Amino acid sequence: MQAIPFYQVDAFTTLPFKGNPAAVCLLEAPLPDATMQAIAMENNLSETAFLLKENNGYRLRWFTPTSEVKLCGHATLASAHVLWEQGLAPVSAPLHFYTLSGELLASRTPDGAITLDFPVAEGQPVTLGERLQAAIPARIVHATFHKDRYVVELENAAAVEQLQPDFSVFKQEGGVIITARGAEGSGYDFISRFFASHLGIDEDPVTGSAHCCLAAYWAPLLGKTEFLAYQASARGGELRVVLKGERVLMTGHAVTVIAGKLLKWS
Repeated sequence: MQAIPFYQVDAFTTLPFKGNPAAVCLLEAPLPDATMQAIAMENNLSETAFLLKENNGYRLRWFTPTSEVKLCGHATLASAHVLWEQGLAPVSAPLHFYTLSGELLASRTPDGAITLDFPVAEGQPVTLGERLQAAIPARIVHATFHKDRYVVELENAAAVEQLQPDFSVFKQEGGVIITARGAEGSGYDFISRFFASHLGIDEDPVTGSAHCCLAAYWAPLLGKTEFLAYQASARGGELRVVLKGERVLMTGHAVTVIAGKLLKWS
């Protein structure tokens, strides 16, 4: 039996029990995929991150309760937060993560926030099928498709906040990002919600990878490349987002809420 250091971190928030919770497991040796998937299922959070030291950085993999994913923002932010908080990496240098989406970077800002450097996800206009349109009971302004998920714009922020979609349809269609311009006076350029029923997550609280799509979507519409964004889930979360060429920089805070050891029998 060996113990794996385990942390649960709320990402994209300065407050505990807000933002998006992620589990972070610090490995000393590789684990079988089936074991990592079982641990993620046991945790039953939207993502469990597994970190293993490699070269001048870390091999990073992410698992939902049902499957491995190629890109995850909040669990990457949580991973960087744990490494720095536990004194396992110098805060003066960026962290390098080797992932299924290539090399990702994380750096500290002067106020203690964390900036992630991710690839942009460009989209193409798309006409939604009848079943998907019916699953979104609101007036749809425009829709695009970005690699593995839809971005669907609604007429206003209230429509996004009040939406009650049909998850059974989303489960068959893949990821769906619902978005709208921020309400007047809110200070937010846009708000969003993200649904990933096909990955066992009906609604993800705050999703970094979704903002790789949203930055590309909103830049031409708003005529800017820097945004203050809000993901309007029940827990809620705030991100500062910058579109920089083919990269998206996302900045947010994180809070550790649980620290302990995960016991594994081999």
